Amino acid sequence: MLPELGATYGVTPATAAASITSYLLPFAGLMLVSGTLGERWGRRRAVVIGYVVYAVAALAAVVAPTFELFLAARVVQGAANAFTTPLLLAAVGATAAPGRLGRALGWFGSLQSAGHTSAPLLGGLAAEVDWRWAFVGVAVSSAVLAVVGIPHTDPGPRTGLAAALRSAVRPEVLRLGLVAAVGWGLVAGLAFLVALRLEDAFAVSAGTRGLVLTALGVVGLLSARLVGGAVDRIGPRRTVLIGTALGAFVVAGAGLAPAVGLIAAIWALGGLAGQLLLVGVNSIVLAPGRENAGGAMSVVQAVRFSGMALAPAVITPIYRTDPLAAFLVPALLVAVVVPLALPRPNRPRVEDGAVAE
Repeated sequence: MLPELGATYGVTPATAAASITSYLLPFAGLMLVSGTLGERWGRRRAVVIGYVVYAVAALAAVVAPTFELFLAARVVQGAANAFTTPLLLAAVGATAAPGRLGRALGWFGSLQSAGHTSAPLLGGLAAEVDWRWAFVGVAVSSAVLAVVGIPHTDPGPRTGLAAALRSAVRPEVLRLGLVAAVGWGLVAGLAFLVALRLEDAFAVSAGTRGLVLTALGVVGLLSARLVGGAVDRIGPRRTVLIGTALGAFVVAGAGLAPAVGLIAAIWALGGLAGQLLLVGVNSIVLAPGRENAGGAMSVVQAVRFSGMALAPAVITPIYRTDPLAAFLVPALLVAVVVPLALPRPNRPRVEDGAVAE
């Protein structure tokens, strides 16, 4: 809906893309500490408050009279959502049965993909009438989620804040965040770029753009549970590497494909690539025995969404200069950076006659 948003406020679609960055930067920045803070305050309480603030900010975006105030509402939305995602994942990890963490995260990923499936389609359809209806929809959804809440899965007594933050910000955790930022952020996170190419190269309407982008969410929705099972069988690291190869192909293919139908088919594979990358990374982060799981997940998500937040600001100028390069550069980064950044599994060692990880 970037072209329609820009038309409302009298700015270009490229400038309207700042609404993505204004949302994701506070989202990613606060997430460095939101998981740890949520573990101390209580997961359920932090998540519910986050949903309530998000709903209020969405309604503020609906009535914003200027683009600057609209961006301010997006900043508040991003800050509020920082207190939901990592704590929800930590709750999933805390309730997963032994040996079935991948499957549990696969179910979570499947439902998360349902959001990715519906958001582009509903956003595009709303833009055909008035893009503000999309924000009304997310406000209502957030209010409902605040009422539903999450199970009580809070850990036992917490250490001091400084010690808890140190336990979360470790080199391994930061590397996993980089994997998520590049691997997932430069695959599923390039939906805006695909939308721009569909409009510029093929003059595709907002509703049709939303339908094409929905393909990624549909495949992610259908494949996430199977991906979770694969994680439990072949291990999360191999799963991430498979997703990396597929993701690089998807990004390059979306820029090279000569027809809308082919772009839609290739983009759909991004749903599978994204799940392979994301479920694999989340399984590594939430492995049994992880200290301050919510904080560690919070750091990974912060780095992940920082990459996604910066993508529009960095990639859009490249696209305006050379549309093809805007796709090939991210594809190359995915193929090279993820395998180098992905931590190697700990080697088993013998301690007192027992094998320890």
